[in-house]
Amino acid sequence: MNIYVAGLGPEVAAESLKALFSAYGQVDSSKVMIDGFTGYSRGFGFVEMPDNAEAAKAILAIDGSMVEGLAVSVTEAKPATERKGSYPVGPKYRK
Repeated sequence: MNIYVAGLGPEVAAESLKALFSAYGQVDSSKVMIDGFTGYSRGFGFVEMPDNAEAAKAILAIDGSMVEGLAVSVTEAKPATERKGSYPVGPKYRK
């Protein structure tokens, strides 16, 4: 199960996120999303756990708990959707 974790502080790294969830079962991967321009954490990340029962226990236990002084929100991740860029692109907009 892919798990979405929001409300992460800037000092939370992927390794500490993995350690937090490892207490509830096997963790395949963990990732903290980093802003491409600043290089700082965007305040959210993802954890992948192969066992859905273990993942559900982890979600219930960690959701709302304090991590590095901040309350985190933990839910099952929604499937990624295709997004368009923030500005128009294409021959129609070229001069």
